[in-house]
Amino acid sequence: MQLASIRIITRDVARLAAFYEGVTGATATWPAPVFAEIRTARATLAIGDITTMGMIAADLAHGRSSGVIIEFEVDDVDAQFGRLRLEPEAIVLAPTTMPWGNRSAVVRDPDGNLVNLFARP
Repeated sequence: MQLASIRIITRDVARLAAFYEGVTGATATWPAPVFAEIRTARATLAIGDITTMGMIAADLAHGRSSGVIIEFEVDDVDAQFGRLRLEPEAIVLAPTTMPWGNRSAVVRDPDGNLVNLFARP
């Protein structure tokens, strides 16, 4: 398992990407119009439109999530998800293939932060 990125969920990806381009001096890449990544030598900051994470939109709207997701890239989402001992309320999204091809499982840590375990197609 490898920490892949910290993702900020926002309603204005272009605004946030421009801000973090200014902070880092790096140019954002745009794999999709609703998603940008700013890669530096040591870390990646991902910025996604709220529509990319529809399963948490209600949480964001009601203040139950900070809008930040800690993301770990794994080889096998289902296996990693299966080894976790989670209470049902900690599961936000059971392993699912997303429309953009990633396989993801989203859970809450004990403080309520969102954690995305994902594998690229």
